[in-house]
Amino acid sequence: MGKRSLPPPRIAGGPYVMGVLNVTPDSFSGGGRPRTAAPRALAMLEHGADIIDIGGESTRPGALEVSESEEIARVVPAIAALRRVSAAPISIDTSKPQVAAAAFEAGADIWNDVTALSAPGALELAARLGGPVILMHMAGDPRTMQNDPRYKDVVAEVIAFLRARASAASAAGVEDIWVDPGIGFGKTLDHNLALLNAVGRIRDEVGRPVLIGASRKRFIQAIDARALDASKQRLGGSVAAALIAAQDGAAMVRVHDVAETVQALMVWRAVGG
Repeated sequence: MGKRSLPPPRIAGGPYVMGVLNVTPDSFSGGGRPRTAAPRALAMLEHGADIIDIGGESTRPGALEVSESEEIARVVPAIAALRRVSAAPISIDTSKPQVAAAAFEAGADIWNDVTALSAPGALELAARLGGPVILMHMAGDPRTMQNDPRYKDVVAEVIAFLRARASAASAAGVEDIWVDPGIGFGKTLDHNLALLNAVGRIRDEVGRPVLIGASRKRFIQAIDARALDASKQRLGGSVAAALIAAQDGAAMVRVHDVAETVQALMVWRAVGG
C-alpha cells in the first residue's frame, strides 16, 4: 500500500482531535453496533474531530481478549460504512496485525496499537501498510495492568520504552511514528499525573509527536470521587486533561466528547495558546 499522511489539523496550530468510536458490546460511548458507527462518526466529524479511532476490543482494566475473527467482524463493517460517506482519516485501534490489515483494506489510514507493534510481524506489516502508527506504553495487559503497577521513575521508564519501540518501527521501515504514554494503562494516579506533566519532555526525548488519551479515564474519579459514571460524570476532567496536554505540546488528543473538547481548544488558541 502507498504512504498515507494526515491533512493539517482543523484547529489552526493543533492539536489534532481524535474521536473515539468503540464498536464493542460493553462500550460506554454509544453502544457496540457497527451499523450505527457511520452516523456517530459523522456527528463527531461535524463537531470538529480530525480523525475517527475505531476499536473492536475493549482495553479497559480487566477487559478480556476477543478473537481475531470477532474483532474483524466488528470493525470492518464500521470502517467500510464510514469510508463510503467520508474521506476523513480513520484509525484502527488494535494490537492484532490481521485486524489491522483487514481494517486498512476496508479504508483505515492509521494503526493505533496499545502494545506498540509488539505482536509477531506487526512492525513489518505496519511498514507495508504505509500509514501513520501510534505506539503506546502499557504495563502488562488489560487483564492485569492495574494490579499494583510500580516504577522507579515512571516518566523515564515510559520514555525509554517509547524510544525503543519507535526505533524498532523506524528500522522496520515505518516512516510516520507517533507515541502515547498510555494514561491509565498500568499506572496509578500519581503515575498518570506525572506523565501528564511531562508531555513536552516525552516529545523532546523520544523525538516523536505525542498523543494523549486521558478522556473519561478512571484517574479522574481518583481525583473527584463523585465521578463514578465514566459516561456522564468525567467531562470536566477530560476536557481539562486535553487542555493540559495541548498546553504542554501534545500533537493529538484522543477524546470521547469531541464538541466540548474542540470548543475548549478553540478558546485556548484564541487567547494565545
